[in-house]
Amino acid sequence: MKEKLQEIKEQAMKRILEADNLDKLNDVRIAFLGKKGELTAVLKSMKNVDPKERPMVGQMVNEARESIEKFLDDTKKKLENKAREIQMEREVIDVTLPARKNPVGHRHPNAIAQEEVERIFIGMGYEVIEGPEIEYDEYNFEKLNIPANHPAKDEQDTFYITKDILLRTQTSPVQARVMEQGKLPIRMISPGRVFRSDEVDATHSPSFHQIEGLVIDKNITFADLKGTLGEFARQLFGEGTKTKFRPHHFPFTEPSAEVDVSCFKCGGKGCRFCKGSGWIEILGCGMVHPHVLEMCGIDPEEYTGFAFGVGLERIALLKYEIDDMRLLYENDYRFLKQF
Repeated sequence: MKEKLQEIKEQAMKRILEADNLDKLNDVRIAFLGKKGELTAVLKSMKNVDPKERPMVGQMVNEARESIEKFLDDTKKKLENKAREIQMEREVIDVTLPARKNPVGHRHPNAIAQEEVERIFIGMGYEVIEGPEIEYDEYNFEKLNIPANHPAKDEQDTFYITKDILLRTQTSPVQARVMEQGKLPIRMISPGRVFRSDEVDATHSPSFHQIEGLVIDKNITFADLKGTLGEFARQLFGEGTKTKFRPHHFPFTEPSAEVDVSCFKCGGKGCRFCKGSGWIEILGCGMVHPHVLEMCGIDPEEYTGFAFGVGLERIALLKYEIDDMRLLYENDYRFLKQF
């Protein structure tokens, strides 16, 4: 048995010395120390050894295993170091070369404009609330004082899914849902995507974004609305910006108005940007119609409020002097990286 173990040990050492890479070295480990290896076979044959000689034979087997394992580990380290040296010689890195830059995305003009509007109104104590893009006719029209025969409900303007379900045409339904909850007072803006059946051109799209605001409290007047929108315009377009209110009509507000801001390019003197008028139309607004308050469960004798709505794309087009709305949706890296 002693001679056999010595022979196995010598064979293992010889093959380890001949191994010139890690794969061959692993083959040697399996051949001698694996489940079906030669040294393992000796251990399995211990049952045939005289019981008196088993301790001595077992010690000899363990010594042989330890010697082979130590030689394997030492050789493995040498081969790993050699492989590392070869790799380092092949993979020379010139640290004087400029680093490779990974292109990263840019914030979209719409996202920048929305964050700025939200920052302004949050600073005034408003809450940002979102709602579903797929809406019920009741919230999109009925509760906003738009009856069944109103032109805005025509299928040419609205994407209907069923008779009573549609893609919202404005974010005002979010306001109706909040008013229904009866938690007063309310100071909120509702940004989000809306849908209308429009042809795609430089100023129109069937899918765009709006930010609508609502305030409901006791003793709210039109003067509060003018002061709020005046401050909003100054923070958004510059300290010297002025606002002008023109009478208009919206079904859900009474009285209603459209708001112009003084041209921030020419200071109101008249230029190409404002088409020589000195003013730029920016949003629509008005005092919340008493009937809208009633339909949402709010007493119009006790509470009043105002609402306003502005197109997010319109703000982006004006603020960043973009001529064509379609540029916002083409995902052209050359265009977006400017922002």
